[in-house]
Amino acid sequence: MGSMAILARQLGHTVTGSDLNVYPPMSTQLQQQGIELMQGYRAEHLQPAPDLVVIGNALSRGNEAVEYVLDKGLNYTSGAQWLKEHVLCDKWVLAIAGTHGKTTTASMLAWILECAGMAPGYLIGGVPANFSVSARLGETDFFVIEADEYDTAFFDKRSKFVHYQPRTVVLNNLEYDHADIFADLAAIQRQFHHLLRVVPASGQVIYNSDPASLSQVLEMGCWSEQVSMGASVDSDWYYQLLSADGSHFALYLKGEKKGEVNWQLNGRHNVYNGMMALIAARHVGVDIDHAIAALNSFEGVKRRMELLAVHNGVTVYDDFAHHPTAIATTLDGLRKKVGRERIIAVIEPRSNTMRLGCHSQQLVESVALADEVIWYQPPGLQWQLDEIIAAANNKVEQSIEAVIAAIIQATQSNSDVQINSHVVIMSNGGFGGVHQKLLTRLQQLTDNSTGSTDE
Repeated sequence: MGSMAILARQLGHTVTGSDLNVYPPMSTQLQQQGIELMQGYRAEHLQPAPDLVVIGNALSRGNEAVEYVLDKGLNYTSGAQWLKEHVLCDKWVLAIAGTHGKTTTASMLAWILECAGMAPGYLIGGVPANFSVSARLGETDFFVIEADEYDTAFFDKRSKFVHYQPRTVVLNNLEYDHADIFADLAAIQRQFHHLLRVVPASGQVIYNSDPASLSQVLEMGCWSEQVSMGASVDSDWYYQLLSADGSHFALYLKGEKKGEVNWQLNGRHNVYNGMMALIAARHVGVDIDHAIAALNSFEGVKRRMELLAVHNGVTVYDDFAHHPTAIATTLDGLRKKVGRERIIAVIEPRSNTMRLGCHSQQLVESVALADEVIWYQPPGLQWQLDEIIAAANNKVEQSIEAVIAAIIQATQSNSDVQINSHVVIMSNGGFGGVHQKLLTRLQQLTDNSTGSTDE
């Protein structure tokens, strides 16, 4: 919704927005774009009456602002419908769908098109480091969008991505998620198939051939060209890791080597993301060598294993992972990068699915590669973390201050040899400001250590 507000502002509209707990980087860029932020969903935020109210899918009946819109007969629509009618209607839409990697893959694709001189428009849920904002209208017919399967609005229960009418579709992966609106994986697969139903015959569906869940969607019917990508040589596109951490890999098309990517990212999941972005760019005419060069200069996305700081041998990352698979693949990539150095995972189970406990049994296995795991038990969690987190290297804390204290303790070496530590903070929310509070504490420890040495 924040990225959408930026597009509306670029179209010349005066834009205001109501939300709860808006935090950086989105809050910062909205303010920079001249968009007024108002805390909470209050009726007075809609006075005087705006020309149009765009209602996000987080709001339901009973919300004060929603009830005011309905009672007063204000003109309203969903975010996805507004995009279709005002932004995407005359565009070649490249949509990135999947349970994981949408933001990163969309950012990669937009950057590839940018480097190719195609000046695309884009709407991305995060802030790509190669761009200054998370959304723009662009200067050509090409538009890259992060295509989410979550429902559209309280009055439209279809997935958002069916509104986008893409010509190029990436299906990155598919697992069970969003337990608050989907009963099972089959319900999500039906929505993915609804997406395929609106792709024209002249369009292209690029899919990950590894998970059976996506193959099952395609078996329901697909009327467009299909291009597969996976680990198997039976896929149209496949890769070969040239470094264990995924920072260097070769790519192949039907057995023919097409080049090598040597970049600053790591993790097998990012190999998939990069391959998908490259194949999608090829569909709109980007040369493979140009796409590879763009990937090699890709700087990542804020909050996706974003390096925050290094203090006295302690490296701190911010990551958006909030699903067991995403947690596991992120830690796997880091482990292969840092070897035997110490990894401390700090996790807030904040998503609706996590709060319901649907993935609770998978969590212990997902953090197996971390040396120590610090879990935050947030208010409103409908199950007790300590019911399943019983491993010796796991701790459960009830406050942000206790989380920070546990991190500090975990990073302190008991030996005479300094052991580098990597702290990965994982949450899809603000996590109580733990990031900056931890960095402040680490800086204080560094200053104290330096001061004692000077004495």
